[in-house]
Amino acid sequence: MNALFQAIADPGNALFGDLESIYQDLHQHPELSMQEVRTAQVAADYIEALGFEVTRKVGITGVVGVLRNGEGATVMLRADMDALPMAENTGLPYASTVRAKDEDGVEVGVAHSCGHDMHVTWLMGAARVLAEHRDAWKGTLMVVFQPGEEVGSGARSMVDDWGTDRFPKPDIILGQHVMVGAAGTVSYRPGVILSAGDSLKIRLFGRGSHGSQPQTSIDPVIMAAATTMRLQTIVSREISPLDSAVLTIGSLQAGTKENIIPDEATIKLNVRTYDEDVREYMLKSIRRICCAECDASGTERPPEFTTLSQYPLTENDAAATQRVADAFKAQFGDNALQAAPASASEDFSVFGRSWNVPYVFWFVGGTDAAVFAQAKADKQVNKIPSNHSPQFAPVIHPTLETGLQAMLSAAFAWLCPAPKA
Repeated sequence: MNALFQAIADPGNALFGDLESIYQDLHQHPELSMQEVRTAQVAADYIEALGFEVTRKVGITGVVGVLRNGEGATVMLRADMDALPMAENTGLPYASTVRAKDEDGVEVGVAHSCGHDMHVTWLMGAARVLAEHRDAWKGTLMVVFQPGEEVGSGARSMVDDWGTDRFPKPDIILGQHVMVGAAGTVSYRPGVILSAGDSLKIRLFGRGSHGSQPQTSIDPVIMAAATTMRLQTIVSREISPLDSAVLTIGSLQAGTKENIIPDEATIKLNVRTYDEDVREYMLKSIRRICCAECDASGTERPPEFTTLSQYPLTENDAAATQRVADAFKAQFGDNALQAAPASASEDFSVFGRSWNVPYVFWFVGGTDAAVFAQAKADKQVNKIPSNHSPQFAPVIHPTLETGLQAMLSAAFAWLCPAPKA
């Protein structure tokens, strides 16, 4: 393995020039969730040329590649492919100018403002290195390019389309995410590393009327305002200070004109939790408060609840994480760091939870190291454009090299070395 890493460690290696071109191309051609047709084709064609058995359109646009190389563990490496419905504002020469229609038919800007283009590039690079150096390992490699992470349905769609004997069952599932942090570093954590995430749409039904005759109405605007304020007390007054939770109301919509009391109002909210009991309690409390406000207002119809997305906890297997940590320490030394739990959510764990397979997920820093160090010294790390910011843009080097080496290091913790001649 050491000889293999030495062969690819030189930044002047032509591999990294090729991967940089791939990354910039993917960045310029982002695609919305479950619409990743071009990205899937780029990835599938690339690994097929390397000798992988490739299956396309798994879970609509997902790609699965299998490379068998003798007896040994089956290692699954996963990357998500989708971009966000937002315009990019990085000023980069390879910035996205793409516009597309979202699931509601609304035209939006599209940008890789979460870094999934880097994830795809890393996985393509790992597939190439392992395919070109089969003498350095034994086992089965499975690379999975997943759609729809941003809407929480991509992993589930692939699992539902997986079948029983279509692909080998992995012994370990590995994934990573570029985040704000010093480029050149990796961060890992046993146990919970990402929160569970639940997004809801709540419709509150009143009775419309003329603004001059409020006595003839049941005002959903008042209901929505009161509900919004009351929902914020769940975390502050019902959840223990020793537990972590976030409730954010990101959208409140009602009415069209200042002198019309509308028939209904819509609230869209997001909940993040780190404990299943806390999650269940918060979801029940949300329903309780919304129903109670409708009762207090005398509505003739109860509120309507729609689940927009659900993300389970990402809870790394302790033993597998230790194995990855040992590999990272050997590869990166002091640049292998212990991570704190992040309040972001992922559907990566759906694979492991569905198949009862251990998994490990970690972070790769994507911020210029000098910029990050200065921001940390000034206590202004929160001002660095983070994932989902229109200014988010990982520095290509050494982020590209670090992510590739991290993925390979982790994979080699399971892939058996080739026997000596």
